[in-house]
Amino acid sequence: MKFSSILALASAALAAPVVKRQAAITDADILQFALTLEHLENVFYKGALDKFTKADFHAAGLSAAYYTNLEYISHDEESHVELLTSALAAAGAMPVTACEYSFPYTDVKSFIGLSSVLEGVGTSAYLGAAPAVQSKAYLAVAGSILVTEAIHTSLQRFSLGNGEVAPVNAYGTALGANEVYTLAAAFITSCPSSNAPLPFKAFPSLSTSATGITYLPASTTFTANTALPTTGVYATFISGLDITSVAATVSGDTVTAAIPSTADGQTYVVLTNANVTSALSDSQVIAGPAIIEVGAPYPTRNDSIH
Repeated sequence: MKFSSILALASAALAAPVVKRQAAITDADILQFALTLEHLENVFYKGALDKFTKADFHAAGLSAAYYTNLEYISHDEESHVELLTSALAAAGAMPVTACEYSFPYTDVKSFIGLSSVLEGVGTSAYLGAAPAVQSKAYLAVAGSILVTEAIHTSLQRFSLGNGEVAPVNAYGTALGANEVYTLAAAFITSCPSSNAPLPFKAFPSLSTSATGITYLPASTTFTANTALPTTGVYATFISGLDITSVAATVSGDTVTAAIPSTADGQTYVVLTNANVTSALSDSQVIAGPAIIEVGAPYPTRNDSIH
């Protein structure tokens, strides 16, 4: 199950974590947000291990080794929750606790598909937050967790069995906090009132007609959960180190745009009111992100590079 289907089932209008607005984001805010995401993943994996047996995974074509790796992934997420909770408590902050969630997987294969997407988003979240972390000690911890999340992503992508390549993009994709918040909020139904409010906001949701792997050249259609201007709308693709805007054709609440050659693998798409040529700012975002999977051409080798 791809993220377009997932967002159609999990409405972003569900009760998300409480939000506050403030001038500057602190290290404590970043750790609280990281803990919010780790709680989500911790509950996600424990729920799947409770729902499906080893026999269920075997029947879906997965090996005993995969199931063992899944148990380790679940343990990793639990460890991340414990570490971030301890770090926040040591810093004098009240750590957020787990929320209530709704994960729209129905079988082993759709669970793995959703896991692949969530792990990719988690990796992008840590990479995107890294420049904002002031403490080198916290940054080192975040980097350590990022590596583990990327390993999880590779395992799940490889295990999908649909042709997705684990290392399809030579570079990780950083994603801004509000974009990550928009994606995570779709799975959160309610949170404890005692949780600290987060200084982030959810953009209007964006879904896509793309399913499975899209190979270039290709165009795709997106539907926004907000009114769109008739002109001046761009589909901005975030993939690896590249941010590429493509002029979109608007029809009501839908837009169509060609997928650029810079898109490889799990790619985030936001609708923007400008042609983004460098860093993406919140003021430019109209809706999104949506997530598409773009197949890369077969790799080449240059033997002149030593």
